[in-house]
Amino acid sequence: MNSDSDLQIAGDILEVPHLLQPPREHPATVAEFVGLARSVAADRAQWEHLVEYDATTRWYHRLSTGPGYEVWLLSWVPGQGSGLHDHGPSSGVLTVLDGTLTERTERGTRALGAGAQRVFAPGYVHEVVNDTLEPAISLHVYFPGLTEMPMLPQSRHRSTGGTPMACAARAGSEPVDAVTA
Repeated sequence: MNSDSDLQIAGDILEVPHLLQPPREHPATVAEFVGLARSVAADRAQWEHLVEYDATTRWYHRLSTGPGYEVWLLSWVPGQGSGLHDHGPSSGVLTVLDGTLTERTERGTRALGAGAQRVFAPGYVHEVVNDTLEPAISLHVYFPGLTEMPMLPQSRHRSTGGTPMACAARAGSEPVDAVTA
């Protein structure tokens, strides 16, 4: 009987640097994009000084880009909203940095407070609104980078029996809740 273990034969993989995969310079998986959003959110010095508030329209600023993705910072004063839309072929991670935003989908309405994250696939239809009395700030990571954001008519969807986005929803496009901090 052979008493040699795999560890004795091959050695500890953590002790053999040439067997480890090098860390990626840029995110490539959904989990890595969520991690990117969390790390940017945690580094307030990177974005806080850039935030502006505009009473006439949502303010936005592209923070960074990488191969196949973009990171955007948005501010929302009370009453501002995105309108009903999807993100074309892009997936995304929405992270609320400050304040509270309301997300409306065909499945209902959800309040997203600071630290909340939503992950969504291409074709996901939603509307985001600041319906509080305080401003809000959000971070958006799109992969691939945002090339289109088709706006959908609100009135067409309101006639579907109480769920405004019911006829705009697409199969398999429900977002996943990321763990909130």
